[in-house]
Amino acid sequence: MKQNSNIMTLDQFKEKHYGKIGTKKRDELEAGYESFKIGVLLHQARTKKGLTQEELAQKVGMTKSYISRIENNVKEIRISTLQKIVESGLDGKMQLSIQI
Repeated sequence: MKQNSNIMTLDQFKEKHYGKIGTKKRDELEAGYESFKIGVLLHQARTKKGLTQEELAQKVGMTKSYISRIENNVKEIRISTLQKIVESGLDGKMQLSIQI
């Protein structure tokens, strides 16, 4: 079976189009991805719990549009607010790590 020479790993793609880790363009890409990931994780947890955005918002005293903006990476979120959503709204625990 012949392998397609146009196939590359995600890291190879990012390096080709955004540069090596440590360059401004690549760092901006990685930072944006982390923000995007928070919204995706929140969406996955909410749907796993069987909650609508409206139901989650009511549980934590927020609006549906605020939850939607977080899930769609339109709104930045404070760690304390995310923790409130996870713990009070989803009955979960939040873990945070720092890598250097």
